[in-house]
Amino acid sequence: MSFIGRDTKEGIFERFSSHVSQGKADFFRSVGIDFVFGKRTGPFVWDAAGSRRLINCHCNGGVFNLGHTNPGIVRVLVESLRELDIGNHHLVSEQRAMLAHRLAELMPGDISCTVFGVGGGESIDLAIKLARGYTGRSKVISAIGGYHGHTGLALAAGDEQYRSPFGASPPGFLQVPFNDIKVLTAEIDRDTAAVIFETVPATAGMPIADRNFFARAKAECARNGALLVIDEVQTGLGRTGSMWGIDHFDTVPDIMVIGKGLSGGIYPMTAACFNADLAAFFNDRPFIHVSTFGGAEVGCPVAMAVLDECSKPEFLEHVRTLSRIFAQGFSELKSRHPQILVGLRQLGLMMGIEMVNDSCGPVMSKACYDNGILSVYANNYPRVSQLLPPLIIDEALAYEIIERLDAALGDTAAFLGLV
Repeated sequence: MSFIGRDTKEGIFERFSSHVSQGKADFFRSVGIDFVFGKRTGPFVWDAAGSRRLINCHCNGGVFNLGHTNPGIVRVLVESLRELDIGNHHLVSEQRAMLAHRLAELMPGDISCTVFGVGGGESIDLAIKLARGYTGRSKVISAIGGYHGHTGLALAAGDEQYRSPFGASPPGFLQVPFNDIKVLTAEIDRDTAAVIFETVPATAGMPIADRNFFARAKAECARNGALLVIDEVQTGLGRTGSMWGIDHFDTVPDIMVIGKGLSGGIYPMTAACFNADLAAFFNDRPFIHVSTFGGAEVGCPVAMAVLDECSKPEFLEHVRTLSRIFAQGFSELKSRHPQILVGLRQLGLMMGIEMVNDSCGPVMSKACYDNGILSVYANNYPRVSQLLPPLIIDEALAYEIIERLDAALGDTAAFLGLV
């Protein structure tokens, strides 16, 4: 049985508009990106009509780190389905126990315990709940322009544009500029439960923090009895050339949230991970947080296979090699497009194409699409276009992506009258 090509693209758009989201359908039609995922494999996706192929350099924020329908990961899921199902979150689970143990082996420092979820926002919610419950405090500090998800507490920690349409935010949330230790230090006090930052805030334009920023933030948290929560939903699992993005900053957070890539692109899985001291909060409250589908047993072997692959030294070295290719390529592109390209914001393959003004990002997204690349701009800092290719691409495709971006930058500059 085939699940692709059952309807025409026009029919798909009509059904989607009528029963899912008219706003999305109208938007993508209006900007000329009427693309519907059809066949997909490795770094490539084809339109449902089969007429267009894109190199996926969006990867849904890192979901497809290992490419689409990775054969090894798919094989594990098929084998898992022969024995396992969702399981029961209330009971002790062999599969969740094994996966959590493997995470403990790979986590930085003394992080050794895990609560599983389905989406990043859910696990961020759990992290904030744990910080508040453990400290008995309410204040949560996050970054201006940051993004942690669309659920309750995660939404409150994110940018105002995502929460203001829904009324007043819960009390206790405060935002500060990212990478500004002076302002952060002034705001942390004895009512602060948690400071939460993305290692690289993607939606804020992928700024890269100073080398000592997170270590100083952790020290200020410790001095005031607060907890440092690091959101690695996008930067984790090898994306930066290290297993975890925070590894580049020699800092061990109190709580770390991971997701997206943990799914292998085929089974939803996220996790909030923390040390044994924090885990003690749940000892007298073992049912204070439940997630029916969090850590579904059938998905645990998939996540285990992802961890095994992403933690291989040769895998991480491959990512670092690719990152050097892109760094050099963008140095050359900057000399070719000085009127539009400012540079590359980069930590491994967590990359942002920085351009001269806020009009560039939206236009660049369309120019990339026209040149065979799926890429989106950073919504909270639109002069930056996000560039997150799958981590499994080869060097030849890296060079091809750079060539296509060369053309897209030229098209963007021409459209905006910058040449």
